[in-house]
Amino acid sequence: MRGVIENAARAQQINDFSGLLYGKITPTDIDGLIEYQDKAYVFIEVKYNGKDLPNGQRLAIKRLVDDTSKQGKVAIALVVNHEVADTSASVPVASCAVRELYYSKEKRWRAPHKPVTTKEIVDWFIGAAG
Repeated sequence: MRGVIENAARAQQINDFSGLLYGKITPTDIDGLIEYQDKAYVFIEVKYNGKDLPNGQRLAIKRLVDDTSKQGKVAIALVVNHEVADTSASVPVASCAVRELYYSKEKRWRAPHKPVTTKEIVDWFIGAAG
């Protein structure tokens, strides 16, 4: 089935990026990416229990969205919150609360206008992208 982790043990393996330091810059990750029909991109970053998005990661994600829009595509970045304390349990990202977003047409980080889940925002965004 698509979207399901095929090898949970492998997914838990830590990637050591310590050998990739460039001044103060180190690699960052993005927890989810949807490329939709060569028209739109959705970037998803999942944080536990309100943990802050580090400034470097925030800047990298913002620039990804901005650069994507320069290519004539729309993009959105979502920072979503989960409260699954058991690290051996899966996080249902679709039902996570979106706490902030960066939309290519607005060019600013902001909170959603109302409580909304990841799936609700992604469905809206893909619908708007056509």
